[in-house]
This record gives sequence, structure tokens and C-alpha cells, in this order.
Amino acid sequence: MKQTAYLQINKGDNVVVCLRPINAGEEIKIGNHAVQALRNTPAGHKILLCDTPKDKPIIKYGYPIGRAKENLKAGEWVNENNIQTNLSGTLEYEYRPAIKPLSIEQEDRTFKGFMRKNGEVGIRNEIWIVPTVGCVNGIAERLAQKLEQETQLKGVDAIHAWHHNYGCSQLGDDHENTRKVLRDICLHPNAGAVLVLSLGCENNQPEDFMKMLGDYDRERIRLLVTQRVEGDEIEEGMKILRKLYKTAAQDKREEVPVSKLRIGLKCGGSDGFSGITANPLVGEFSDWLIAQGGTTILTEVPEMFGAETILMNRCQTPELFQKTVHLINNFKEYFLSHGEPVGENPSPGNKAGGISTLEDKALGCTQKCGHAPVSGVLEYAERLKTNGLNLLSAPGNDLVASTALAASGCQMVLFTTGRGTPFGTFVPTMKISTNSQLFKSKQNWIDFNAGELMEGVDMLTLRNLFIDRIIATANGEKVKNEMNGYREIAIFKNGVTL
Repeated sequence: MKQTAYLQINKGDNVVVCLRPINAGEEIKIGNHAVQALRNTPAGHKILLCDTPKDKPIIKYGYPIGRAKENLKAGEWVNENNIQTNLSGTLEYEYRPAIKPLSIEQEDRTFKGFMRKNGEVGIRNEIWIVPTVGCVNGIAERLAQKLEQETQLKGVDAIHAWHHNYGCSQLGDDHENTRKVLRDICLHPNAGAVLVLSLGCENNQPEDFMKMLGDYDRERIRLLVTQRVEGDEIEEGMKILRKLYKTAAQDKREEVPVSKLRIGLKCGGSDGFSGITANPLVGEFSDWLIAQGGTTILTEVPEMFGAETILMNRCQTPELFQKTVHLINNFKEYFLSHGEPVGENPSPGNKAGGISTLEDKALGCTQKCGHAPVSGVLEYAERLKTNGLNLLSAPGNDLVASTALAASGCQMVLFTTGRGTPFGTFVPTMKISTNSQLFKSKQNWIDFNAGELMEGVDMLTLRNLFIDRIIATANGEKVKNEMNGYREIAIFKNGVTL
């Protein structure tokens, strides 16, 4: 990307994005058209190129991101105070296929992963303790600490207990969502061994839960019901964990094709550069991986609102189109059922970074999935079935969505951010900064800098470096959230708590 002070993303846009702060009076020139900035405008924010009457569209990325709240003059700083969303309720959609095959060369790339008995591949070999109910979180944590002290992690990458609040006092879909996410964690290929830890009297009854796992590897997944232990449940748990550890510690990495990679796509703490640098970079990677036979998954359904037709028309079949319509409208109905508007999403940090409406956010957000056809649509907590680009039902909340991506089968989550965040879910959560300032100031959080795209580095060069970094992570190189020990899960909740 050529270094300049501002960028018109699409020729049809009536705004430019400031790549640095623009002072009042500075000239903005696009071709033969020139305007003067009317106000001091921060980096990442938008300046209007032409007079725009009230209720007329503001165009960015070639699509409307809302409409003017009032008559606006050319050169005006466009932000949440003078633009409003066009989003409202559910809509009817028409399938207009716009599928373009990816013209990306196939490469003979591999990574060193852990082959599991069911054919899936892990990029970590960890021992996990999964409580069926929040009542045993403390026991799970003590067991994890004792096993780590005893083994010093020799032969395994990490030992974790995955705390959560649920497994009891829930009804209907909430209870099933909890059970499904915990099932998905137990079956995840990044786990070399799992202790399922139960209390015994919870709604998530242990024997029924184990049946949900299907034909699981009984050498690597074991159950302990603490209420049935005579005496010390910690020592009983350690007996089981020692056997699990002995099994997992024998696992070795082996070369496997990159087609075995399943990567989640997520953004948070976005800014006006997200749709210019980090998200398009991740989109380029997504297209590359899919061209190699691999898989990526896009979620954050509310952050598709305003860009959903782009995804719908990339669906490979009418059936997938209908599933995507259901995905979008169901989430809109969820908002409306709680009396909330469907267009209220950008956070204070998003707005400060230059994102003014949900459409503005969505059109940048969806660039993470590149241009590949949509080959699968997943319900919340549903496990991956189809290679290629998948859409997953989950909210925009960072930890809930990242947990959902990992639960669906992703071995890693790519997380773009313009504001910065330290968190991680139960798989490696790689942070990609949208700007170099964030990368320099938060090197303890950020793993890769997409801001170089605004400093003269071309997309292909940076994409190739990014691919190398992702493969290195798949080979075992830790990302910052792993180094810091920032790892947790969050399960989506909609209903009552008893």
C-alpha cells in the first residue's frame, strides 16, 4: 500500500479514511477532485468528499455504511454523531450467486502436528481437565496445578482446567449449549488427554454427558465423579491424570499437509484501519489456506449485518444460502426479542478508532474471510463437517465467539485488533495489529503487525510472512496469550438461571 495521508478504499466511496491525523484546512485530493478538511480529523476516521444531503448514503468499501443525519458539507469529519445506521429488522433475501473460483497456486506446505486416532490433527499436545459443572472448578484447578508441579510439563505442551459457571441451573437451549461446548472441548485435537470432572448431582449428568462424546478414545478421555469418591477426590483424580499423562507424553509431532489446518477468524477492538490492513491480510491468508484444501471459519453474526448479502451470494448452493439467511435473521430476532436494536454494536473503542456504524464495522469485519465460496454454515456449538470457508453462529463478544470457533474444531484463532487485547481462548489466539503504533506499544500482546501495509510493504510479501508465522505457530511456537498464560472459555447464554 502506497504511503499517503488518506485512502479512498473504493472508487465509488464518498469518503476517504485518514491514515494519519488530518488538520483542518488540509487538502484532500482524489483525481481531479479536491476538498479541504473542515475539522481536525483523527487517524482511522472518515472525511466526506462531497456535499451530502440529510438521509443520503455515506459510501465506504463501495457499499452504504449508513446515511447522513443532517446536511453535510464536503470536507466534514464523518463519525457516529452525524451518520446513522440503515439497519432495522429481519429481511427477505434473494439468492444471486456471485461465486468466483480462487486463482491461487497450490503449494506443497506442511506443518508438524499431532495425529489423532480419528484422523484430526492437533497443533498442541495438552492435558485438559473439563468440569461438567462449575461446582468443581476449584478441584479442577488444584488437579491441574498438582499435575504440572509433578510432571514439570515434560512431554506435553500445557495442562489446563477450563473453568465455567454452568452445567446446572440452566434450561433448554442454554443447557444444551453448555453440554455441546464442553463435548467439543473434550474431543478437540489439541488435547492429548482429558479428565472429565463431575460433581454427580448436576443437571449435566456425567453418564449422559459421556454418551454425547460418541465413539471417543477411552484411553485418552476419562471420567471422575467426585461425589462417588470415598475419601480424597484429589488423590483419586491424580491417579487418573498420571495415567493420562503417561499416554499423552508419548505423542510426537509428525509432518502433515496444511490442508489439515482449521483456523478461526475473529476481530475485536477494531478501528478504522481494520478493514484496510489486518482484516484484508487475514482474508488473503484465508483464501490461500482454502486453496490448499484447508478450512477457515468466520463468526460474529451481528458483525455481518450490513455485509450479509456479500456472504449469501458466495454460498455454493441454494441450501447454504437459506442457512445463511436463517443465521442472520435468527440473530436479528434474538436482538429484537430483548428489545434491542439490531444496528447498535460498535463499542466506544470502535467509535474512537473510526468505526461509526455497524455496517461500517461489518464491511471491514467480513474481509477476514477473503473471497472464497461459502461451503458450510454451522449452528452454535456444532462441530465442523466441511472443509473450506464456513460461517458459524455466535455473537460478537470476543471470548464467547473465540470459544465457539475453537469448539467447532479450529486449532487456532486469528484475532485482528486496532485497540489491543491480551485475552486468549483454549486454543492459541494470535493477535494481529491493524497499525504499527499498537504493535510497538503492546508487544507483550501482539503477535503480528499488519500495519506495515500502510508503510510500503506489499500485500503478497506480508501475506507470505504471515503464512510462515501461522505455520510456525502450528509447529509449536507459542503466541503471546500462551506465553502470558491468558487462556479461558466463555459459553453463550440466553435464557434464565434457576
